[in-house]
Amino acid sequence: MLTKRHAAAAAILGLVALAPGTALAYVGPGAGLSAIGTFLALLAACVLAVVGFIWYPVKRLLGGKSRSAQRRDDASDAETGRRTTGRQ
Repeated sequence: MLTKRHAAAAAILGLVALAPGTALAYVGPGAGLSAIGTFLALLAACVLAVVGFIWYPVKRLLGGKSRSAQRRDDASDAETGRRTTGRQ
């Protein structure tokens, strides 16, 4: 349980962490490019997560046939010798 004392301590810690200070540091081109690359990789991972977890299930719901129905159709085509893709 958070008490008022814990909440106050967390608020003070948060304000101290966000307080601007002078940073006497140099970020070279290698570290800068690494930071940019890391940010782009994180952005790409988030986009792919959205595509994987949201778009594909929605696409499958709207697409009509499920994978099991498609497999059944493919199996029946294989038994009869019909080809559904490629040249006839």
